[in-house]
Amino acid sequence: MELEDTMADGFADYVGQRHERLCRTAYLLTRDWATAEDLVQTALVKAWAVWRRIEADPDRYVYRILVNTHASWWRRRWRNEVPTEVLPEGPIEPGFETSVAERSALWMAVGDLPPRQRAVLVLRYFDDLTPQQVADALGCSVGSVKKQLSRALARLRVDPALHELKMEALP
Repeated sequence: MELEDTMADGFADYVGQRHERLCRTAYLLTRDWATAEDLVQTALVKAWAVWRRIEADPDRYVYRILVNTHASWWRRRWRNEVPTEVLPEGPIEPGFETSVAERSALWMAVGDLPPRQRAVLVLRYFDDLTPQQVADALGCSVGSVKKQLSRALARLRVDPALHELKMEALP
């Protein structure tokens, strides 16, 4: 019984520390908060089933579950409608219309990327993982990560909506 309590405590600590970040990552993959929360919940349920085995390095495994589950859902077309309006968070600042339009255009363009390219882009730049960590999380080579990332950035650079806004901040 003591081993199970220790395992449960370790899992609870992990979820407490990582839940918000996992939800944000899942949102960037799914572009829908409700689906993102379902995705995180599913990933955590799967992680709990093998927690003893992955407890030493759970991030790699949980990110892999997150991306693979999202890909599985995407292939089955369990997608919801993407909201077309983005409301600003916090107080309204002068010039917010431009930043909201830029942010909305960027996330719509990211959402139009193929799921694998979107996953690599989100894990690399949003979660600030190294190419090796992204490769470990996705179960592929570093070369594949770099190739997918290069293709994703190339598509974003030529996206007409982003080009109209003259977004030059892409890496």
